[in-house]
Amino acid sequence: MGASEFRFFLSCDLNSPFTFRIEKLDGTLPVEKSTDSGVVSGAEDKRPELYVECALYIDGAPFGLPMRTRLNTTGPPYCWNELITLSSKYRDLTAHSQLAITVWDVSCGKGEGLIGGATILLFNSKMQMKSGKQKLRIWKGKEADGSFPTSTPGKVPRHERGELERLEKLMNKFERGQIQSIDWLDRLLLKSLDKIKEQESSKHGNSYLYLVVDFCSFEHRVVFQESGANLLITSPIGSTNEFVTVWDTELGKFNPSEHKQLKLARSLDRGIIDRDLKPSNTERKSIQRVLKYPPTRTLSGDERQLLWKFRFSLMSEKRALTKFLRCVEWSDVQEAKQAIQLMYKWETIDVCDALELLSPLFESEEVRAYAVSVLERADDEELQCYLLQLVQALRFERSDRSRLSQFLVQRALQNIQLASFFRWYVAVELTDHVYNKRYFSTYDLLEQSMKKLPPDVNGEDGNKLWQSLVGQTGLTAQLVSITREVRNVRGNTQKKIEKLRQLLSGLLSELTYFEEPIRSPLTPSVLIKGIVPGESTLFKSQLNPLMLAFRTEDEGSCKVIFKKGDDLRQDQLVVQMVWLMDRLLKLENLDLCLTPYKVLATGHDEGMLEFIPSRSLAQILSEHRSITSYLQKFHPDEHAPFGITATCLETFIKSCAGYSVITYILGIGDRHLDNLLLTDDGRLFHVDFAFILGRDPKPFPPPMKLCKEMVEAMGGAESQYYTRFKSYCCEAYNILRKSSNLILNLFYLMAGSTIPDIASDPEKGILKLQEKFRLDMDDEACIHFFQDLINESVSALFPQMVETIHRWAQYWR
Repeated sequence: MGASEFRFFLSCDLNSPFTFRIEKLDGTLPVEKSTDSGVVSGAEDKRPELYVECALYIDGAPFGLPMRTRLNTTGPPYCWNELITLSSKYRDLTAHSQLAITVWDVSCGKGEGLIGGATILLFNSKMQMKSGKQKLRIWKGKEADGSFPTSTPGKVPRHERGELERLEKLMNKFERGQIQSIDWLDRLLLKSLDKIKEQESSKHGNSYLYLVVDFCSFEHRVVFQESGANLLITSPIGSTNEFVTVWDTELGKFNPSEHKQLKLARSLDRGIIDRDLKPSNTERKSIQRVLKYPPTRTLSGDERQLLWKFRFSLMSEKRALTKFLRCVEWSDVQEAKQAIQLMYKWETIDVCDALELLSPLFESEEVRAYAVSVLERADDEELQCYLLQLVQALRFERSDRSRLSQFLVQRALQNIQLASFFRWYVAVELTDHVYNKRYFSTYDLLEQSMKKLPPDVNGEDGNKLWQSLVGQTGLTAQLVSITREVRNVRGNTQKKIEKLRQLLSGLLSELTYFEEPIRSPLTPSVLIKGIVPGESTLFKSQLNPLMLAFRTEDEGSCKVIFKKGDDLRQDQLVVQMVWLMDRLLKLENLDLCLTPYKVLATGHDEGMLEFIPSRSLAQILSEHRSITSYLQKFHPDEHAPFGITATCLETFIKSCAGYSVITYILGIGDRHLDNLLLTDDGRLFHVDFAFILGRDPKPFPPPMKLCKEMVEAMGGAESQYYTRFKSYCCEAYNILRKSSNLILNLFYLMAGSTIPDIASDPEKGILKLQEKFRLDMDDEACIHFFQDLINESVSALFPQMVETIHRWAQYWR
């Protein structure tokens, strides 16, 4: 975009609901005085229970129903960080639209206590919609006044604005990307900002209350215009060199001339001419550039026209099909028919590209059916890599019994492992209020189809097979009941363990030996016969996860962790990605000794994890002082470097490299020494993925998740082993970059899911993931880029400081 251009959206063209986020309330709440005794009732007597009420006013009159946030008692500051979506749409707004916000306290005995209110205009003086964070001063004891002009303006008066208000305005521009980011300078600024906040707070003594509201930011500015005729009158052009606003009323509207030209260019008669067209060198370069675009990138009008023009010469290029199908005007019946005919004659695409055709961008049933026909070529192992996303893709189908659902059911009937995971993935979505009918239909199709299966060589018919899967649901229900019973036990962890074993061998003794063997939810090929009470225990944490030892049919045992009260769907997604990336690396003959342990979410707040015998780095460093000392205990070698066998050291270096690259690409946050685990044979791996795609509760997170103890175990930043570690990182990064389209397509299919870090802003999350692949660089440039990332992360000081604070928090928990 040129420096002289101003691109914008018109408010009357935005058909989406008006959305904003209530973030937090800063300041000290007014102290309530009792009228009966004159005694001051403070925080010691009762904890405030606050909620925020938001109402839209248009030209001084209420418009639509008001919305309320949830109750909040954990302050000050009182943080809601809650997304509010009003029934009104952006196109309904007028130039004098206001948002009236009132804060209420329901902890008062009778009625609701009014804290205060404030009002904010949605458009500024230039008729541009306000975006980003807005800090509103609350008028204490006053309900927000929606009349125009208002008596409760949230804007701080100009004469009262200080340095803090100026910096916060600049900070708002920085967060919207209007100010260039310079990492070292940004850190200094944030430090200074905290100091200024403290000074301002001590100056005013927290006498004011401020509410922070975050308005949506669009790709371009939103300019107010009423629906219908353009009411803005442009100024007459003068003789001076002044800027003149010329408002184009036709902007963004249907252009009949352009549409006619497009129809002529794509008419059936042109097909005879286009069949023999060959691109010139310049056009060929442009086409190759377009074919390298990631699946998330939107094609421009010229690029769409270019691909359509040379569609016949591109039919031998399988990568071009998905891009060509994006060029089609599917509302035009003749054009759509021509595109479908060409699609079946095109060079058959890869499975990776077929996943893109199942995204919400493609609604044509013929295109989606074609994508399923390509998926049929995938073997069971590859299909399992994508199964979670394919279940999510059912949301984008046109019917409940689609070609995709029938394909997944048919493949599940041929492989019990696929059937078990498919049943669970569908079952978890049955609580989705929007798509539950579709998932019920798919679940029913699986059940009915499986029950019709004839007996196999072992005499096990379809009905018995289905019961071995349904038994898993009954088992998890009993484990939920046990978890609740154990949590209610007062006392230390040992008493809770005793209660657990007592329940397993006493009241719930049917869990010790099952009536019929059940397929293990985590490893469906294994039949489990019961739980061994003496080997079962629980972990010391707030949720008290159970560690259960199951007795298998071959007289072995397998240990599983069961958690209730934690959403494991995000962990399940991340571990699936680790498993997929491990597979991609091994296909290129690079085994980085990763540990993709099994995770299965059996509900939105419960699930199972495979137990891997290991210890956290925090525990290892506490007991052995260093990672090297710990590994020497299990794999000593006096003649080898650091006194550890070469195999063990190599395993440690490889696993560190693998997880460093993967956590960087997936933007894994909140890394500390308690969620980095190490096995006896030197395999390091990560657990607990509550923050992904760039989210991190810690300030100043390093780009790579490395700690100095890991580098020390390799002999320090100058050793040959550390150099080998960096070499493995760069090699793995470039291998995974080759499969960037596959990974992006899989995340794109998850866009409709309710997983927290994806549902909050799917488009932003996928773009962040795309940025991590640095598709603008070649392999050699990426090696230098990644080495710089590693060096920057190792030299970062902030993570070490936060690590100490986290250890203290863990100690006093």
